[in-house]
Amino acid sequence: MLRIEHLTKTYGNKKAVDDLTLHIAPGEIYGFIGHNGAGKTTTIKACCGILQFDSGEIAIDGISIKDNPLECKRRLAYIPDSPDLYDFLSGIQYLNFIADIYIIPQNVREERIAKYAEMFALTSDLAQPISAYSHGMKQKLAIISALIHEPKLMLLDEPFVGLDPIASHTLKSLMRELCDRGGAIFFSSHVLEVVEKLCDKVAIIRSGKLIAAGTTDEVRGNASLEDVFLELEEK
Repeated sequence: MLRIEHLTKTYGNKKAVDDLTLHIAPGEIYGFIGHNGAGKTTTIKACCGILQFDSGEIAIDGISIKDNPLECKRRLAYIPDSPDLYDFLSGIQYLNFIADIYIIPQNVREERIAKYAEMFALTSDLAQPISAYSHGMKQKLAIISALIHEPKLMLLDEPFVGLDPIASHTLKSLMRELCDRGGAIFFSSHVLEVVEKLCDKVAIIRSGKLIAAGTTDEVRGNASLEDVFLELEEK
């Protein structure tokens, strides 16, 4: 579903991502961990077509993000670590705006918006301007907007930051449901306990380089994922 081949991205003289290769298959929830500045956000932004990269290839469902970015974006959804939404719109206006972009029929969008707004306890707030939303409410709105076109791939950067426990549980369930339908998830997180419990596979990046990857059991061995991460970071 997502193939990253020898990805390299530099900023000046610094290699933010250095010859990274990862394959995320349909049905997989793939965790991506590393310290601040390790290259996680750069990788995710390159995968969704926001950042150009120096060399390598990224393919979404077999389609090159370089050669056909629009088709790739039709198949994916991206949630940044800090949602930058249009504050002058109401929640429902924003969701309809996103639905217009993806050409979702009126009856289908109404059904999906109602479903996800109820799941994230946001129904009563959709008429309010986004400028009045808390960070957690903006995060919920961003998640709903990412789900309404039923993407094949979700790219999420620290998706649980700002969510209350109920919303976090809801998001985890929806992530697993998407993968059970043949989709895939690639997400970064500093909450290693969540990665350990939720992910089928995990990759650890340090200073732009991949230092460990595999099934969660393979990477952690007989230790916790936190212990393995700390040990690898100290080497």
